[in-house]
Amino acid sequence: MMAELQNASANSYVLMQIGNRRFALPAGIVSELAPPVRLHAFPHISPLVTGVIVRRGRIIPVYDVASILLGRTSSVHRFYLIARRGFATESEPSAIPVSGECELASADIEPSASERPAYVSGTLTVGGESIDVLNFDALVGAHRADSSDPRKSEPLS
Repeated sequence: MMAELQNASANSYVLMQIGNRRFALPAGIVSELAPPVRLHAFPHISPLVTGVIVRRGRIIPVYDVASILLGRTSSVHRFYLIARRGFATESEPSAIPVSGECELASADIEPSASERPAYVSGTLTVGGESIDVLNFDALVGAHRADSSDPRKSEPLS
């Protein structure tokens, strides 16, 4: 998958399975599909972070975005999709647990309808299926803890 991603064009997307739905991320932010490894959980207040994995000598936060996308956490994780999450001037690798194989697809993105959540940047039509393209930065920032607790208003990291 790495060689394919290095050759990905601007209209290339990685299609991933989360629960019973497929979603897409721009291929340019995806670095790899990692096999299941040990998830290290620890006490924290970041609602989407389920723990961290160690990959290539780096500690990578794991975001279970299924609670936002499906309304429930995902119980079956076959792989971790590693993507770059952007900040003001830097980025860091972050992982999303995925339920099945991922594939690379090229398609033109259609703009998202105004009633769609901010983390959906548009849709792709692949094989007759309409697939939401996710804005990864907006997605992991979409779920904020109760802002009445000042500790919980800090960015997820």
